[in-house]
Amino acid sequence: MSKLEVFEPAMCCPTGVCGVNVDPMLVQFNADLQALEQIGVQVARHSLSHDPAAFAAHADVVREMEAGMDRLPIVTVDGRIVSTGMYPSKAQLMSKLGLAIPTADKPHIKLGVAPGDCGCAPGTCR
Repeated sequence: MSKLEVFEPAMCCPTGVCGVNVDPMLVQFNADLQALEQIGVQVARHSLSHDPAAFAAHADVVREMEAGMDRLPIVTVDGRIVSTGMYPSKAQLMSKLGLAIPTADKPHIKLGVAPGDCGCAPGTCR
């Protein structure tokens, strides 16, 4: 199975539940990583404040950081950078890992009213 590594900015903890301001995005990302671990993906998280050696050991990560600290977080799959500057969703991570995305995890699109079905004169719908 693949190895997923996340190189994150300096934080007191990776879960987002430390301190007075809980970051719901980090809480969700942590849950997504746990779900991936449960299906066999090897996951490693590296915080700049707690594991700077992991950053220094990965030349591509160092190069990204030299381009700007806004490149963090950096996500790699089997050593190859697949995402920078954002926390990917579970579906995005599964796609990057080459895993099938269960229907429940696929984005849902709400279809709107078709042009001409809204009661407007033909060609006037926007």
